[in-house]
Amino acid sequence: MIKGCIFDLDGVIVDTAKFHFKSWQDIAVQLGGQLSLEQNEKLKGVSRMGSLDFILKLNNISISEEEKIKLAAQKNECYLKLIENIDQSEMLPGILDFIKQLKKENYKIGLGSASRNAITILQKLKIDHYFEAQIDGNMVTKSKPDPEVFLKGAKGLELDPSECIVFEDSIKGITAANQAGFISVGVGDKNTLTEATYVIEGFTNLNPNDLFKILSRN
Repeated sequence: MIKGCIFDLDGVIVDTAKFHFKSWQDIAVQLGGQLSLEQNEKLKGVSRMGSLDFILKLNNISISEEEKIKLAAQKNECYLKLIENIDQSEMLPGILDFIKQLKKENYKIGLGSASRNAITILQKLKIDHYFEAQIDGNMVTKSKPDPEVFLKGAKGLELDPSECIVFEDSIKGITAANQAGFISVGVGDKNTLTEATYVIEGFTNLNPNDLFKILSRN
């Protein structure tokens, strides 16, 4: 029986991917390299340092650990400036109504995000009060596809993974959810998120109970 839902943040609740892309692209150019929108897709669900390592490897650039720390901090400062005035208009269509319906039906709601700024963003969006468990990149030591962030989310909701749906837009996130025994719902392209239990294009006009009925038949 489904008792709770755990949401990734970027690409599921809010469209902050464009801000991450702009920040990382600036770092890549600063280093004399490049980062395309297509290449940026591979950073979904990846930690800050993991993303930097990807960009360095992509451009065959080698720097010291000290320089990595400085660049990661610089990227975060840029990102924070870009999201300074973020509001509910940046939320993906239908997601707020979906969350409100979950709360109305007394389902437990959690956040499981690799972003270290995830809780700050929930607060800026003024939706943090909907989330009984809020797990972000500051609270885990392993990044997706390791399921640590989702397992901590389920523990915070006092639920077993089998009682929770994980909503994810990345392949690594779906893998993490599946490995730990969660029901995985991909948000995006069904041809990309092939390992998900079920895939939705988005949350527009999506009723939780209708989705749960479909999942019970899978």
